[in-house]
Amino acid sequence: MPSEKRNKRILVLCPYPIGCAPGQRLKFEQYYENWRANGFEVEVSPFMSDEMQKIVYKKGYLFAKIAGTIGGYFRRYRDLFRAGRYDIIYVFLWITPFGPPITEWLVRALSKKMIYDIDDLVYMGRTSRYNKFIKFLKSASKINFLIKRSDHVLVSTDELRSYSGKFNKNLSMIPATIDVKKYPYPATHMSGTVVIGWSGSQTTSKYLHLIDSVLKYLAANHNIKIMVMGDDDFELDGVDIELLHWTADSEITNLQKFDIGLHPLPDEQWAYGKSGGKLVQYMAAGIPIVATALGPNFKVIRDGYNGFLVTGEQEWIDRLVVLITDHELRKKMGENSRRFAEENSSVEANAGKYLAVFDKL
Repeated sequence: MPSEKRNKRILVLCPYPIGCAPGQRLKFEQYYENWRANGFEVEVSPFMSDEMQKIVYKKGYLFAKIAGTIGGYFRRYRDLFRAGRYDIIYVFLWITPFGPPITEWLVRALSKKMIYDIDDLVYMGRTSRYNKFIKFLKSASKINFLIKRSDHVLVSTDELRSYSGKFNKNLSMIPATIDVKKYPYPATHMSGTVVIGWSGSQTTSKYLHLIDSVLKYLAANHNIKIMVMGDDDFELDGVDIELLHWTADSEITNLQKFDIGLHPLPDEQWAYGKSGGKLVQYMAAGIPIVATALGPNFKVIRDGYNGFLVTGEQEWIDRLVVLITDHELRKKMGENSRRFAEENSSVEANAGKYLAVFDKL
């Protein structure tokens, strides 16, 4: 690389503090050390404070959420005064959450170069179950502005590439990735009971409820344990669920308790924007996966190799029973999952893609 293209400063504008959100952790946050090692100075400015992030998707806390949002806007106004000091402004999802793209226009006007990293179909304006009253404040105009006016756009799915390509032809596809080395393999399972696990959040646990009847059948007919990580309030009538509280420190250890990973999705537009970050984590941990045969899941799961892609209740039951009762198949698919992650979804396999984008600007 020409040396004059390095020693640049990058300001990352993102919604969440470092280490809190899967969309950030399983994408660009893993590369900060690599960027710095390659001559880039990196500074991160989240919209939310640590306190705001802890309550934003919880029920209640209305006044604390309002105060947290006001604080986020003040942080963004501070960013306006320093944006011109950076060579690249790297925006993830949005700069501010509500209203027309006024702050976005100002950041763009003051930026030398801007990269927009879009994840999920954020232009649809969805909100969490406890914050539906703010839906009317969200606008696709912010997202469309960022796509149109950025010097380069990063996408992680075909659906996002198709949508973003309508506004900007300077696109790169970089999938959800994982630092595979952080996941000890093979994991040692102490229990003889087969553990079926799901990892997600309070906003995505509704997808697990799509297979309630499947889980009830398996719990009644097989010696299994069901674990749910990421939603401390998850319940399923008649089924004993072990809830695992998510923390960055315990995430990998908890994932390694799983023998089989679940990834159900609804056949709706929003699901086609999902980048498969949880699938990548399952694979890094060497876990075979059973997932809905839908859109982005085909990019990550090879049916019969590192997991099963299924449609309908009976296929869910049949494939899970096969894995529950066949230890050697679970082991083989788990090995294939790990291999796929190392070859396709590791930080090492994708680091050069970010550097190539930076060096184009």
